[in-house]
Amino acid sequence: MAETASTNADMKARALSGAGEELWLRAERQSGGVGRLGRKWESPEGNLYCSTLVVCRNADPAPASLSFVAALAVHKAISAHLPHDDICLKWPNDILVSGMKTCGILLERSGDAVVVGIGVNIAVAPQVEGRTVTSLHQEGVDPQVDAGLFLETLAPLFADMLNEWRQSGLAAILAAWQDYAHPAGTRLVTTDEKGRRIEGEYAGLFDDGALRLRMADGTLIAIHAGDVQVG
Repeated sequence: MAETASTNADMKARALSGAGEELWLRAERQSGGVGRLGRKWESPEGNLYCSTLVVCRNADPAPASLSFVAALAVHKAISAHLPHDDICLKWPNDILVSGMKTCGILLERSGDAVVVGIGVNIAVAPQVEGRTVTSLHQEGVDPQVDAGLFLETLAPLFADMLNEWRQSGLAAILAAWQDYAHPAGTRLVTTDEKGRRIEGEYAGLFDDGALRLRMADGTLIAIHAGDVQVG
C-alpha cells in the first residue's frame, strides 16, 4: 500500500478477523508509526515499514521472545545485502550497522496472535533524538535494493527463524542471537524502573532472554526491560 497510519494497527485488525501466518503488510509511508515505549517512528518514503503475524500455539516459547526471532531474521537479511560485517545485535531488539541504529522492532498482542512490526532504514536515516542512525544505502548496500526487494529477502528468513523457534526452542534462538551480539565485556548503560542509571558489562543472556549485566563488583543482574546504550 502507498500510505497507512500504521502497518501494525492494520495487521492487528486482520488478526482479530482471523488472519493467519505468512501474511505481510508493507507501506511506502506511515502517518502514525510507533516504536518501543510509544515513541513516534519517523517514516520517510524509501524505508521498509512492514508487519507480520504469529499465531500463538500452546507449545510455543514465550511470545515476547519473538523479538529475538525478528532481530535474527533482519540481521540475516542485512547480511545478505551488505558488503561488510560490522552488523551487530543489541538487546533487546536493535540492529546496529557500523555502531548505528538501522532497525526498529515492535511486538503487539492481538487476541491469540502477536503482530511483529519491523522498520528498516533502507534509503533514509531519519534524525532520532538521542540516537545515531544510518541507512543501508549509506553503508554500501546496492541502491537498487529497495524496501520491496529487502522484504522479499526478509520474509523467508523470518519464516525459517520462526520454525527454528518452534522446533528447537528458545535456547537455540538465544544462542544464535548471542553469536551476533556485541562482544562479552562491552560496556552497557541502562536505567531501572525508578529511572536510576545502571552501568555494567554485557555478559550474555539469561535463559528467559533477560540481559545479563555484570556489575563492577562482579555480581550479575538481570535486565528484563528498558533502553540499553553501548557506552
